[in-house]
This record gives sequence, C-alpha cells and structure tokens, in this order.
Amino acid sequence: MVYPTLEALEHADRTPYEGTRYGRRGTPTTFALEEAVATLEGGDHCVAVPSGLAAITTALLAFLKAGDHLLMVDTTYGPVRRFCDVLLSGLGIETTYYDPLADVTPLLRDTTRVVYLESPGSLTFEVQDVPAAATAARAAGAVSILDNTWSAGLLLKPFAHGVDVSIQAATKYLVGHSDVMLGTITTTADTFLRVKRASALLGTAVGPDDCYLGLRGMRTLSVRLPRHQETALQVARWLAGRAEVTHVRHPAFGDCPGHAVWRRDFSGANGLVTIVLQPASKRALAAMLDGMKLFAMGYSWGGYESLIVPIDPAAARSATVWPYSGPCLRLHCGLEDPADLIDDLEQGFARLHAAS
Repeated sequence: MVYPTLEALEHADRTPYEGTRYGRRGTPTTFALEEAVATLEGGDHCVAVPSGLAAITTALLAFLKAGDHLLMVDTTYGPVRRFCDVLLSGLGIETTYYDPLADVTPLLRDTTRVVYLESPGSLTFEVQDVPAAATAARAAGAVSILDNTWSAGLLLKPFAHGVDVSIQAATKYLVGHSDVMLGTITTTADTFLRVKRASALLGTAVGPDDCYLGLRGMRTLSVRLPRHQETALQVARWLAGRAEVTHVRHPAFGDCPGHAVWRRDFSGANGLVTIVLQPASKRALAAMLDGMKLFAMGYSWGGYESLIVPIDPAAARSATVWPYSGPCLRLHCGLEDPADLIDDLEQGFARLHAAS
C-alpha cells in the first residue's frame, strides 16, 4: 500500500485496513474470508492466520500470561501438547490435562483463564459436552476455546453452544483441496480485540492468494462434507465386520465415547475413522500399507483424497488411558467411490495376512 501525501501516510491507521501498511493485518480478500468464516460458525468476527497450529497458539497467547492456569483436553492435537509443555511452561503458565468426558468444574482454579476443548478429540474422537464445559468456564471467569476443525464449522455451531472462541485448521475441510496452509480464529464481540491484537503482535499474516483458496473451498463445503460422511460410514461399517479389526472408532457409532452428545449437538460427521487391528507385526503392517492404491499414507486430512496413517493414541495422553493394545490406523475417506476404497482395504488385509 502506498500513500499520495504525508498526511495520508500519518493517518493510515484510521483506514479500514488499520495498521496494514503493506497488508500484514489484512487485505480485502482476507476480510472476505474472515467474514465468511464468522458467518459460517455464527461468530461476530474472525481472524485468519497461516495454519491451524497458528490459530491455536495465537488464541491461547491472547488470553494467557505468567501465573495463569490452562485446562487442556487430554485428546488435543499433539503439537498443542508440546506447545503447552514447552513454550507455555517456559512462560510461567501451568497446564492441566483433563479427561474429555469429565466435568471440568472441579478442575477450575482462581487462576484458570482458559478452558480448551476439542470435540471430537484428535485421533480417537471422544465427544465433549461443549455447552456444559463452556458454561462452567464462563461461571469461573475463564474463556472457552474450541478446536472446531472436525466439524468445519458446518456440523457444529460453536457460539450457539456458548463457546467464546472457535479455531479451525482451515487447511483441512475449509480449503478442501490439500493445497494451502490456513487457520481461522472466530470470536465473540467481547473476545475479538484480544485475539486481533495478539495476531498483530505475533505477525501471523496470511497472503491474499491463500485466503482466496480458502474462499474457493468454502463454496463447495456443504456438498463435499456429506459425501465424506457417507463414504466414511460405508467404509467404517465394512471394517466393523472384518476379523482383522477389533474396534472401530467413529462418533456415529453407539460405542464411541460421547455418542449421545454427538447426536444432540452435531448435524453430521466427516470422513475420519480410526480402527484398532488384531496384533500384527510391523512387517505385516508395512505390507498392508505400502501397497495401498487409493489410501495414500500421509498426515493431515480434509482434502478430496483418501489417507491412511498408523497412530499411537496411548503415547499422546496423560490424564486418560487408551484401552486398546493393537495397532491403530486413522483413515480419512475422501471423495473416491466407496466400493473402490473398500476394495483397496480388502487387498491391504490380504497382504497383511500373507506377510504374517
């Protein structure tokens, strides 16, 4: 951005692009994306940042300072746990991890400033009672922050359930094409300035081209997500009947922890499924995974392609116990034909048996 006169330069902070100078705090494309996400989630404002992790860390730093206490759900995204244990700890901020199915009220302290939720939880999809936790946080004078990436803002409306701040790794379903890194922080009117100022101070700027790709993905979100759900449910039901599989974890299944809350609060599901296998050697597991044709091995999810990756839920917990001992696989079912995905998995199980 350039200015025609000295007076215009000196008064730049009074423009709609407050303090941008060269777009660091936003462009018209940025603001269009932020408005769209805020509308989708039912919030007042939104701040776009470069990744989902940037959304989480910016939101936490907006409300925490030395001497504060954070309640963090035990099923949180792994890098968030490392952020709490390393950076927040070094800043004098204490973190307590809690069971996602527990009442947070007894854990709240006078110094608790944030109650952090992720529902369903990473990897294993435990569904939290978001309204109850948000109500408890507000009663204690704390801010509730929800990682709403699983629902993409379409399947759960966080602010209708009392949440103060909702974050998304927009890299996933909002973008939908696995071709850009993007995060969003949606807020109430009361929490917006804290988040916006933290983002500005941390320099979490997003380029307009990335925001454009976020807007592009949002145009098809309501079409893509039901297809992901339908495919994942077909695959999950097939997997539940396989002898190689001892447990299928999906919020729509009655044995998923918090299933009743999911039915109450969510309008649908997405493409994620986690399975626990019968005991198998690493050699056999490699034979299965190395030969997959449609399920590529890779982290993240939310794009049009299907993904599969081994996971170890037990290694990422401290307040709860993962009750299964067999190898775990997380699947993201993309937009391919469900029958083709099932055939790919069936051939994979055949390779697993041959290598056993």
